Amino acid sequence: MKKSIVALCFLLGSSLLTAETIKMRTGELISGSILSQTEYTLNLATSYGNITLNQREIEQILPDKHRIVLKGGTQLIGVILDLDEFNLKLQTDDGAVVNVDMPQIVSIEVYDYDQGEKAQQDFVQQNIEQQAAQAARQAAALAGTPQTVQAAGGLTFDSDINQVFDAQQATIVNGSVVTPSATVQQTAPRLLSDEEAFIKGVKTGQISQQDYAAAAKEELSSQRPTQKEKPKKTSFKEKDFNKYFAIEAGAMALDLKLAGLLNLGDTATIDLGEETADAGGTSVVISSKFLWRLKESNLWLGPMLSFASISNNDYAFTLPSSASNVSASSSGNILTVGAAANYYLNPESRFSFYLTANASYEMLTLNYRGTITDSNNDEIPFRDSLSSNGFSGAVGVGVETWVDDVMIGLEARQVFAPRSGELKESATSNTVAQIKLSWKF
Repeated sequence: MKKSIVALCFLLGSSLLTAETIKMRTGELISGSILSQTEYTLNLATSYGNITLNQREIEQILPDKHRIVLKGGTQLIGVILDLDEFNLKLQTDDGAVVNVDMPQIVSIEVYDYDQGEKAQQDFVQQNIEQQAAQAARQAAALAGTPQTVQAAGGLTFDSDINQVFDAQQATIVNGSVVTPSATVQQTAPRLLSDEEAFIKGVKTGQISQQDYAAAAKEELSSQRPTQKEKPKKTSFKEKDFNKYFAIEAGAMALDLKLAGLLNLGDTATIDLGEETADAGGTSVVISSKFLWRLKESNLWLGPMLSFASISNNDYAFTLPSSASNVSASSSGNILTVGAAANYYLNPESRFSFYLTANASYEMLTLNYRGTITDSNNDEIPFRDSLSSNGFSGAVGVGVETWVDDVMIGLEARQVFAPRSGELKESATSNTVAQIKLSWKF
């Protein structure tokens, strides 16, 4: 059994070295052994004779396929990747790689590419006849011993080019170049193939360089791409990402009201009584989020940071106890640190909508300054600040869309933040609207 396996490997190795299948552009499949090949020609030994093929007529050299017959009648067909005394590795047409124990193999034979022997024989015989006719024409055209014409720099015409292009060598007579047409009587023209007509610049049997040049230019123009095609953008899938970072900028309509006892620094402390002073205005808000996707769901969680700048606001009021007039202005900022969540409703759509919420701790600082004009028209300046810290929450909606590899979108939130101290009469709910730039990775 061991000897038979070794012999089977030897015979298979021999067939791997010799068997080749050539696929022509016209569809024929020619089996044989490659004797030699150059840039222009390929010499092939077939069962019906040796032939020379034009490389331009060859579509591809097919890989050798073998039919493996196993014990029990099972057959495998594919390309042998490796074999030794114990194992054979075969790649089938569907790309799968199969390992077969050598003792299970009954026979290995070269697989036929379903090309009929009669078709191969006809193709080979026709090729041999064309080569013989071409050799006869060249022999008839060359009177005397031909000499190879050298080009400038000592270059010589390649014999392979002569075979492909059916070139006729010139003859040197008395030191002058004489073309075959000058020494040989013209024979009846034969019908040229499309390829020969294209190579020789002949159109419908008549020489027409202008028409040929125009046709060649038109063909080259049709083959040249008019515009480089942009690669199609791969659609982004939510499952491909698990991190999210966003930068947002917008505005918040802030309603802040001063009430109760108001400290005017070292000057005095006044009681506003039932009155309130409008100390808030529209603030600019900048925030950021860094979220992680919760497993394979549409829910993203992570920290957030927000900073709001309270714009300068001017206000005036009259003290109820002393009838003094107070004119003041205020500005400040709000720093918010907390956690945020986004839940996407349609993450695979062109415009992706989501619900958002956050819980955070808010630190508000308000600086105010102004003057008090008493009944004697004396002006007393004052300056001080106050703070209001506490927990806040927000809910809202947003929409995002991809632009290249980033996302742009809009987000609106309703922020709930109760105030304390002098700002206890302020509104507890404010609306934030922001545009955003975000990345998923």
